[in-house]
Amino acid sequence: MHQDQTRANQAPPTPDGRRGFVKKATAVVLGTLSILTPVVSGVMVVLDPLRRKSEQNAFIPVTSLRSLPEDGLPRKFVVTASHSDAWNRNPAVPVGAVYLRRLGPKAVQAFNVVCPHAGCFVDFVPARNGYLCPCHSSTFGLDGKISDPKSPSPRGLDELQVDIRNDGEVWVRFENFLAGHEKRIPVA
Repeated sequence: MHQDQTRANQAPPTPDGRRGFVKKATAVVLGTLSILTPVVSGVMVVLDPLRRKSEQNAFIPVTSLRSLPEDGLPRKFVVTASHSDAWNRNPAVPVGAVYLRRLGPKAVQAFNVVCPHAGCFVDFVPARNGYLCPCHSSTFGLDGKISDPKSPSPRGLDELQVDIRNDGEVWVRFENFLAGHEKRIPVA
C-alpha cells in the first residue's frame, strides 16, 4: 500500500516538462546567436581589407609618347600610384621606377630599374649603350639582356608590360620581382 500511495502522490508527467525544455533550449540558441552576430560582424570588418583583391599589378599611367626620344634611348620615370595595404590608403605615392624606350611610333619597352642580382637600382650609361648596376657591376644591353657572361645577375632586366592608350599615354603594368633568382618571382 505504501507503493500505491507514493504513486498516487506523484503526478503523471505533464507536457509542461517538455515545453519547459524546448523554451530553455530556444533561449540558449537565441542567446548564442545574439552574442555571435556582433562578434562575427566585428571579425569580418577587421579582416575585410585582407579579403579584398589587391590593386597591385594594375596598369599605371607613367608618361606620354611625346616625352620619349624617338632614337630609342631609354629615359627613367618614377611610377606613382595609389598604394594601399591592409588598412591604409595612400594616394599618389612613388611605388618604383622604370626605364622606358621607344621602339617605334606606338611601341614602347619598359624595364624595372631594380637589378635582378641584389636589388640595387641600375643606371643607363650612354657610353656603353646599356645599363650598369653600380653595386656588383652587372651589365645589361639596351634590350635588357645580360651583356657580359661574367655578370653576377641571374637574369636580364625585368621587362614590364606596356599599353599605349588615349592617343599616346604610356601605361605600365608595374611589378617588382625577387632579386637573386633565375626565374622571375613576383613580390607579393
